[in-house]
Amino acid sequence: MRWDKDYRSPNVDDRRASGGGMRGIGAGLPLGSLLAVGSRFGWKGILIALVLVGAMTYGGMCSGDSLSCLGGGAPGGTTAQKGAPENAGNDEVAKFIGFVFDDVQKTFDGQLRGYQTTRLVLFRGQVDSACGTATSAVGPFYCPLDKQVYIDLTFYDQLRKRFGAPGDFAQAYVIAHEVGHHVQNLSGKLGRGEVHQIEVELQADCLAGAWAQGAEKRQLVEVGDIDEALNAASAIGDDTIQRKTQGRVQPETWTHGSAAQRSAAFKKGYQSGVGACGL
Repeated sequence: MRWDKDYRSPNVDDRRASGGGMRGIGAGLPLGSLLAVGSRFGWKGILIALVLVGAMTYGGMCSGDSLSCLGGGAPGGTTAQKGAPENAGNDEVAKFIGFVFDDVQKTFDGQLRGYQTTRLVLFRGQVDSACGTATSAVGPFYCPLDKQVYIDLTFYDQLRKRFGAPGDFAQAYVIAHEVGHHVQNLSGKLGRGEVHQIEVELQADCLAGAWAQGAEKRQLVEVGDIDEALNAASAIGDDTIQRKTQGRVQPETWTHGSAAQRSAAFKKGYQSGVGACGL
């Protein structure tokens, strides 16, 4: 992906220096209270709450593989440069994420009436949000209460190494998906219950594809980028993750959709734009 390596996003809150271990998250809280807090994150939060209960009960935590723990789950005035940041230091990755985050927002601001700019929080280990405290095991998430996106960059290591989805555009897809949740929140599409969870996630994938269409028109997309995004969408399909983490597929437990559904949703947005995403 072409991007401006000198770009500094005004919308990124870097809290990595304050990250750390578990520091007793959930200690002393009953199961009901943990699940109540976790439910603010949707299914991801409920899962991490259950992981915490297991840790307090049995003395063990998740292996540190965020996807396994889930169990399912334009340039501002300078010349854009080529180059993937995935093998560079975290600071370069952070700059890349900030560039993509703002480019996604500029895209939606120009296409969707009433769009409101949000912020992205980088963290390491764990983070406090208006939705409660979350760890890296939750993976990238959007909190509808403070309307912010959260991500620990170690997620990309797992995406690349364990699930075979490398590339800068794979990283960009993840960010665009989470901003898609912000669009849904502004449109009243979130908070409708778990029965609509897969529908909500596939719509966010579609919105990510719609951003990719705009990025291509602005000549930010390089050869192979769209394939990277489609590969990432497939790699984090519920069926793909279940095969890799538990050796079997359980469609009744899906929350984000299958590999085929997720890649198809991204492709629909990429080919037809925001109007195809059902907002």
